[in-house]
Amino acid sequence: MALRPVQVNIKAVDPSAVGRFWAEALGWSAYSPGVSTYVGPAGGLVWPDPVAVCIDVVPVPEPKTATKNRVHLDLATTSAAHQAELVARLRALGATPAQVGQGNVPWMVLADPEGNEFCVLEPREVYRDTGPIAAVVIDCADPRAMARFWGEAIHWTLHEVTDDYASLRSAKKVGPYLEFIRTPDVKTVPDRIHLDLLPQPGDDTSAEVTRVRALGAADLDVGQGDVPWTCLIDPEGHEFCVLALPDAER
Repeated sequence: MALRPVQVNIKAVDPSAVGRFWAEALGWSAYSPGVSTYVGPAGGLVWPDPVAVCIDVVPVPEPKTATKNRVHLDLATTSAAHQAELVARLRALGATPAQVGQGNVPWMVLADPEGNEFCVLEPREVYRDTGPIAAVVIDCADPRAMARFWGEAIHWTLHEVTDDYASLRSAKKVGPYLEFIRTPDVKTVPDRIHLDLLPQPGDDTSAEVTRVRALGAADLDVGQGDVPWTCLIDPEGHEFCVLALPDAER
């Protein structure tokens, strides 16, 4: 039994515009199957994607505050020229430079059209086969504890762990890493970005929710009402959702 990350959920006032931005940024396609805008690999809507952790942009009435997101995406590049070209293209699409206290670093920190921060990394060998999203990065107080919780929740392989940093990746060695970085700031506003998880095909969704509660997750009420997913928080208060399996996987 294990959950699998299937998409990064991004809240937006204009989900169509933000979805189009991320589709262009990643070289993927934007699909509008309902009220949200789903961004996934080109070639037609496939959900869940068998490899990629995709993006689902959902509408909300409130714009992002000035507070830095505690979850963000890192984008992979293959060369210095590719990094420069990608940064220029993203800025032409509406991204803006962002200051999050990064100082003089070899990566570029940008914000999407609604202010969600992300990084365009310099070429790194570790991300050579991740696809356009190198990592989903979560700020936290205790990377070791977070790696334990999330490793048990999704059964991804632990690649590195220190007091300041931890990284996990699918045992199949596909898709992005999930990384935890120790930061001094604390969570003060709801996450604008969170992970959506699915049980494995044939697993029982309720049993998986019970399992992650036992690992340290807690229920979260955001006024969602009667919906087919379960809203939870991890041990440091980051929101995530456990979605219901599609009919084909039950």
